[in-house]
Amino acid sequence: MALKLVQVNFKARDDSALGRFWAEALDWSASSAEPGATSVKPVGFVWADPATVGIDVIRVPDPETVEYRVHIELATTSAAHHAELVARLKELGATPADAGRGDLPSMVLADPEGNVFCVLEPREIHRDTGPIAAVVVDCADPRAMARFWDEAMDWTLHEVTDEHALLRSAKGVGPYLEFLRTPHLKGMRHRAHLDLVPHPIDGQAAEVARLEDLGATRADAGRGDFPWRILADPEGNEFCVLAPA
Repeated sequence: MALKLVQVNFKARDDSALGRFWAEALDWSASSAEPGATSVKPVGFVWADPATVGIDVIRVPDPETVEYRVHIELATTSAAHHAELVARLKELGATPADAGRGDLPSMVLADPEGNVFCVLEPREIHRDTGPIAAVVVDCADPRAMARFWDEAMDWTLHEVTDEHALLRSAKGVGPYLEFLRTPHLKGMRHRAHLDLVPHPIDGQAAEVARLEDLGATRADAGRGDFPWRILADPEGNEFCVLAPA
């Protein structure tokens, strides 16, 4: 049994509008199978393909506008591509979010609903990740996160230090998952979280039990009326274990 990261889940007041933004930003497609949920994936996407981590936008009445513990970082291939992508994102409705800091090697932006993300300068490590270079989770102890998530997922642990931990699909494709040491973390309800699927897909119950043995805790407040299971890792980062549709 193992987990595969398939998408990042965003909360939004208008899932359709935010889905369109991200589809245009990534040159992907947006679709909706039910009201209040918009899925953003590459054209021709195959479910659970390790080369892609998609975006699922879920409508909620009042999404938080506080700091987030999960964000995505976009890859660029050259200085010209970086400048072009930043300009295009601003035309689509993104706004600067770096609080005036011009010394950062990446451009920090916010999407039209305030979700912060980064456009990275060209890096060799990200040359084959696709448009999303990394999914980044703020944490207090990257080494502890590495121990949990290395056991939880079928991904490979590439690097771990006191400052960050880096994992990627065992296939060597797609974006990285990074746990970044961040001081002064606040207790908050997270606006973005990770969605994962067990392999095989019908092994949800066994996978949830295994994760609890590793240190995960239930975070669904006793609600059992939806097919996915909401858990939290040892630092309280919520994530969902999906079930067959």
